[in-house]
Amino acid sequence: MANRLGPMWLNRVSQFTGPTSSGRFSRFAIQVQKVNDLEPVFEPMTDDQLRAKAHELRLRARQGDSLNLLLPEAFALVRESAKRTIGQRHFDVQVLGGVAIHNRCISELETGEGKTLVGTMPTFLNALPGKGVHVVTVNDYLARRDAEWMGPIYERLGMTVGCIQTNQPDGSRRQAYQCDITYGTSKELGFDFLRDELKRLQLGDTHRKSFEEVFLGSGRHTESELPVQRTHFFCVVDEADSILIDEARTPLIIGANNQPTQEEAAAYYGADQLAQTLVRVKDYKYDPVERKAELTPPGRRKVQARAAHQAFVTLTVDGVYEYVERALRAQIAYLRDRDYVVHDGEVVIVDEFTGRMMPGRQWQDGLHQAIQGKEKLEITLETITAARVTVQDFFKRYKKIAGMTGTATSDAAELRRIYKVGVMKILTNRPCRRVWLPDRIFSTEDEKFRAVADQVIEWNKIGVPTLVGTRSIEKSEKLSRLLAEAGVEHQILNAKNHEIEASIVAQAGHIGKVTVATNMAGRGTDIKLGEGVAALGGLHVIGTERHESRRIDRQLAGRSARQGDPGFVQFFVSLEDEIVEAFGEKPAGRIRRRYAGHGELTSAAWRRFFVKAQAKKERQHFKDRKLLMAYEKQRAEMRKNMGLNPVLG
Repeated sequence: MANRLGPMWLNRVSQFTGPTSSGRFSRFAIQVQKVNDLEPVFEPMTDDQLRAKAHELRLRARQGDSLNLLLPEAFALVRESAKRTIGQRHFDVQVLGGVAIHNRCISELETGEGKTLVGTMPTFLNALPGKGVHVVTVNDYLARRDAEWMGPIYERLGMTVGCIQTNQPDGSRRQAYQCDITYGTSKELGFDFLRDELKRLQLGDTHRKSFEEVFLGSGRHTESELPVQRTHFFCVVDEADSILIDEARTPLIIGANNQPTQEEAAAYYGADQLAQTLVRVKDYKYDPVERKAELTPPGRRKVQARAAHQAFVTLTVDGVYEYVERALRAQIAYLRDRDYVVHDGEVVIVDEFTGRMMPGRQWQDGLHQAIQGKEKLEITLETITAARVTVQDFFKRYKKIAGMTGTATSDAAELRRIYKVGVMKILTNRPCRRVWLPDRIFSTEDEKFRAVADQVIEWNKIGVPTLVGTRSIEKSEKLSRLLAEAGVEHQILNAKNHEIEASIVAQAGHIGKVTVATNMAGRGTDIKLGEGVAALGGLHVIGTERHESRRIDRQLAGRSARQGDPGFVQFFVSLEDEIVEAFGEKPAGRIRRRYAGHGELTSAAWRRFFVKAQAKKERQHFKDRKLLMAYEKQRAEMRKNMGLNPVLG
């Protein structure tokens, strides 16, 4: 037994310590030993014999045998299949991670420890009963890549593999969901669920089916009218923190088109122009935490004076207030090249956690149209809700949920309370050699980016590969200009194309490479060190801003020091960073004015200041998720009491 899991005699004793972390670890480690004992049994078998063994396990699972009893054989089969198909053998710590996933845990594995391979063992085991397993990833590229990469492992053992992609026709989707294992994104799976609910409403949930429909799967309805998903049995969530925590503040909504009239479009443009004439504090108050603006009495009088304008001819005075406050929110809280980009004459939302563009998505309640008015674009269709579901509610529909990620322990309590899953930190296969240096803090953003550029230039002279993470597209382009002025050749990634970004990030560990990227660009892509890089200290990662969640910072840091390689991480922050406003807009303004021009701030108290700001933001986001859950629960109960489907309307 590998010493990373400790002496087996100690594990046999510790397994009786009850529901403690050490007891759970020991129980899982013993399962790993059972898998290892079967390796010499399965190695001499032919491919046909392996497939026959897998078929035997499938029959036993469908006859009611416990999956826990089948685990050692199933895991050993997958390990042998992986060796023969993709040339990779699961490490003992990866098998341990797979055991944890099967036991309803989020396995926390360091970046580069092979999370994709870890997921194959519990996925195969839970696919044996034939009820379908969904493997959820963060984007279409990773879903397709993982399905193609891991697919041969399952297919060698007689399993079928499907993949859900954006804009896929219903026939292909239905076929993918009928497979034993289906890869897809949380958004696509969630929207398919909502579309199926709308289809059932149109078909009539209680309509009597004919013999032909029940037993032959055909009848009066066309294929496009029928649901595509089957039961929600077991779900393995890759990058579980991003999907189950970060995305949980925004419900999934299918909208029905509601064409704005010419008068409504004019009101959006008029409100934007009127909002530009208002003075902050005097005419309106802005809450940076809630990202909302509210007119003051003087501001309302100023708006009233303009309420008779032809742009507002169809609105009441209260309606004009609402349009103007929405326009103020669009101007202050939602910034171009940070929260959205303008692409081909359209406002395209940028995901705040991943930095990725999300075409086809819209902000609700007229905010999207207010931003179109701000950018002087055509006011497009506003949508009204046809169906909606929260991320929490959708994933709680699965009989069993688990997953893996690089960062989850900080949110273990929330994951346990909402999704009834534990979090287990899995040891690295080799000891981690990452070096964390204390944050460098500057009074202004310009000083910070100048220092970042100087540091990158210094490292580049000796060939050290550097990856710089930024919070937004705008900031990545600002740093890019500084590096270009210094003549430093570099790549800039804005997470606009998953395939290109993945290939560029994969090369970031080579001698002399400088990559500037939004924090999450290329997540899920392995960065291997080039020849001679280890002697230079490995990949050097710089964060240019503390994120609102410590997990995102750790994910960026996890790009370096993979699989026992050396690595280096340091964050550069400034008092002009958005995180400082966690203490309130006015206190943040006072701090910035007081220390303006002070250059680098070296006191350790400033590092504690940023830690407190980050913790305050995390508490706010948790509060937002809690409020959303409470609201959606109340809404669902109200609709159930009215005899309505809780996810529709």
